[in-house]
Amino acid sequence: MSRRRQRRQYRSTDPFIDLLFNALLGFTFLFLVSVMFMNPDARKGRINLKAEYIISVTWADYLSDDIDLWVQDPIGDTVSYLRKDAGWLHLDRDDRGEVNDTIIIDGKEVVYPINQEVVTIRGIIPGEYTVNLYYYAAADPLPVQALVKVEKVNPTLQTVYVRKVALPQQDDEQTVVRFTLDNTGAIEAINQLPKRLTPYALDAGG
Repeated sequence: MSRRRQRRQYRSTDPFIDLLFNALLGFTFLFLVSVMFMNPDARKGRINLKAEYIISVTWADYLSDDIDLWVQDPIGDTVSYLRKDAGWLHLDRDDRGEVNDTIIIDGKEVVYPINQEVVTIRGIIPGEYTVNLYYYAAADPLPVQALVKVEKVNPTLQTVYVRKVALPQQDDEQTVVRFTLDNTGAIEAINQLPKRLTPYALDAGG
C-alpha cells in the first residue's frame, strides 16, 4: 500500500473519531448536569445540618413591637440578630414586628403577620444554655406577652420547656430559661436565674 493511500485512509477516519469524541463530551456534560439537579444543595455549596433543639419565641400577630431572642451556649458563643451564626447556634428567623412582615410574591405585596423568632442548636456541647428575651423596640405602652418554647428534635419532636413571659417596657431583658445538656443531648437541669446577655440592656434580670 502506498504512503499516499495510507494517508487518505487515515484522513477518512478523522470524522468518525471526532464524532465519538464529541458524543463522549456531550454524555459527560449531561451526566454532570443531571447530578447537579439531583443534588442542588451540593451545587450551591450548602450543607444540610440537622437541628438538635429548636428554641422559639412568638408574640401577638400584627404588633409592631420588636422582641429579640438571645441564646448562649456553654462555651460563651451567643447568637442574636447581631450575630446569626455562633458555633452550633443559628438564628433561623429574625422578626422585627411589622417592619419585615411584608413580602413580595409574584410581584404582589403579601402581609405575613406572625411574629416569631427561631434559634436552632445544630450540635451538642455539654453544659448550660441560656435563653433570654430583649424588648428592642416598643410600639405600644402595654406590656407584650411572649411565649417561649424549647423543643428537642432528635430522635423525635418533643417539647421540653414552655413559658409565657411579660415584657413591660422597651429595653427590658429577661432570662426565660437556663438548661443544662449532658453528653447525649438530654436535659439534666433547668433554672431561671437571671443572666445578662445583651451589651446594652437597662434591666438584666427583668
